[in-house]
Amino acid sequence: MNHRRLGSTGDDVSEVGLGTWNIGGSWGDVDDETGREVVRAALDADIDFIDTADVYGDGRSERHIGHVLDERDAHDDVFVATKAGRRLDPHEADRYNYENISEFVARSQEYLNEATLDLLQLHCPPTEAYYQPETFDALERLKGEGEIAHAGVSVETVEEALKAIEYDVVETVQIIFNLFRQRPNELFFEQAKRNDVGVIVRVPYASGLLTGALERDQEFAEDDHRNFNREGEAFDVGETFAGVPYETGHDALEALEPHVPENISLAEFTLRWILDHEAVSTVIPGTTSPDHVRSNAAVSDLEPLSNQAHGAARDVYEEYVAEHVHHRW
Repeated sequence: MNHRRLGSTGDDVSEVGLGTWNIGGSWGDVDDETGREVVRAALDADIDFIDTADVYGDGRSERHIGHVLDERDAHDDVFVATKAGRRLDPHEADRYNYENISEFVARSQEYLNEATLDLLQLHCPPTEAYYQPETFDALERLKGEGEIAHAGVSVETVEEALKAIEYDVVETVQIIFNLFRQRPNELFFEQAKRNDVGVIVRVPYASGLLTGALERDQEFAEDDHRNFNREGEAFDVGETFAGVPYETGHDALEALEPHVPENISLAEFTLRWILDHEAVSTVIPGTTSPDHVRSNAAVSDLEPLSNQAHGAARDVYEEYVAEHVHHRW
């Protein structure tokens, strides 16, 4: 497993991490032991960056991580990034304040069994929050108190990312970036590198579309966001299939497949494409399968893709996908 520096945090983290939305909730039924086995498989594969959030199963994901780190005595060996803010109801910008965020931090500390959170990320707050200095003052205060070691944001749009990194306390940005969401590779990646901001890439597989494992007529469970959030009914539609209409995504995959080298799978191609971008600190695919954790980790050892493969990926994006997503996120 190769490692990269996570921006100005100074920490080196595995370039393939683990996202744990899948083992918390909104991806169908996943039992507790399966969730913990996923975390164990990540540690066994030398993954030492794990991303979670307090709303994943209302803390279930955090508890799974804390449980495994306790049993492995591995708290000092693993960098855990969590997120807070989506539990606010109503979810309004002015509620991203010290009082509320500090309560969320205390809860995550308990569930993760960590006295100081390695990284607290604001969890896709309303755009207005990025223009409230007091929100970021709250993060500074929590850092000064030793409640969090580092602070960052998880964003929906490039514009939010660019605004967030104007605040000195923001050391990392988590953003969607994949073959179907290529806009971050323009101005944002350039600015992140210039400002020594760590980039955490989420939704690398576009909710499974970019693994090649989903059929056009695939059916999803009622409690799976790929069923109930197709039009953004529950949260930002860009989180589901990266915002690409499902049928269009399959059309794009058919056009991309001839350009995937014969010796690797579409899933491996997808992760390798992301890692080929120097600005990326770590990518956090999520899964409910320990086998998939291991195959994701192995992509770190693959050779970079050819210029021709990258060119083909850009051509497919521009022909099939850009009109649906490029202007929105």
